[in-house]
Amino acid sequence: MKNYRELVVWQKSMELVKQVYIATRLLPKEELFALTNQIRRAVISIPSNIAEGYGRHSRNDYLRFLNIARGSKNEVETQLHICLMLDYCKPEEIAEAQALCREVGKMLNALIASLEAVVV
Repeated sequence: MKNYRELVVWQKSMELVKQVYIATRLLPKEELFALTNQIRRAVISIPSNIAEGYGRHSRNDYLRFLNIARGSKNEVETQLHICLMLDYCKPEEIAEAQALCREVGKMLNALIASLEAVVV
């Protein structure tokens, strides 16, 4: 691979960013500097950490950044659940974001497992 943009997990996480931004437009204005800001920061962290780790050219650094991305993905899933719990949105309004979250999570898990399996 020539660069991180060729990674399907990075591409899917960028689509997740888009879907979360669309979904957070539905949140109440009083959440702009709280939940909206937090979920947007977390979702941006996912592709950003994939890219940064890839650019480090060190397997251990890459794994560290992928694990950070996985943690941010968990944070986004939790925050989407909070949006539902507080009745800020309907399930169908965030279904695509939730599905992408699960897909990105599986891809991150597989990439991490494959890198951990490499004997150095």
